[in-house]
Amino acid sequence: MSSTRRAAIDGTGSAPAERAATGFPPVARPDARILILGSLPGRRSLAAHRYYAHPQNAFWRIMADVLGVEGDYAARCAGLVESRVALWDVLERSVRPGSLDAAIRLRTARPNDFEAFFARHPRIARVGLNGKKAAALFKKRVVPELSRPPGEIVALPSTSPAHAAMSYAEKRRRWRAFLLGTD
Repeated sequence: MSSTRRAAIDGTGSAPAERAATGFPPVARPDARILILGSLPGRRSLAAHRYYAHPQNAFWRIMADVLGVEGDYAARCAGLVESRVALWDVLERSVRPGSLDAAIRLRTARPNDFEAFFARHPRIARVGLNGKKAAALFKKRVVPELSRPPGEIVALPSTSPAHAAMSYAEKRRRWRAFLLGTD
């Protein structure tokens, strides 16, 4: 197999669909107590430069129902910050053709700098992982590298429209329990 063909297959090629996606900076203030982590923004989020921009993603709807976070994107982010909830992703960058977490090319995945993040946000006691991929990546690629792992780490049901097997009501119930500390 040619090196060009191999590069295209393993995600190191430079074809437009194979370029690495780069995530966003965290939405947080120093006294945050909860950190919510996705895996890596999908295509719609990257195009809009906003976390959870897909209109069918339940994330912002759940935040409105549970924390009262509403309004335009800036207002919703400000509401999270006021609620002492930080928002970020496990990965800083990776090749991911499309938006499905299953398409993340693990060989190209680079985690964010959580050592520095937790040093700047020492009060974070709970980490909520939005979906199975975020949970697996965080537990395998981040936690073993931390000098001081955060307190409680909870895998939450994905808010993605691709996770249609669980009802919105059940997703909201589980997220509510996590966010309000009643789980």
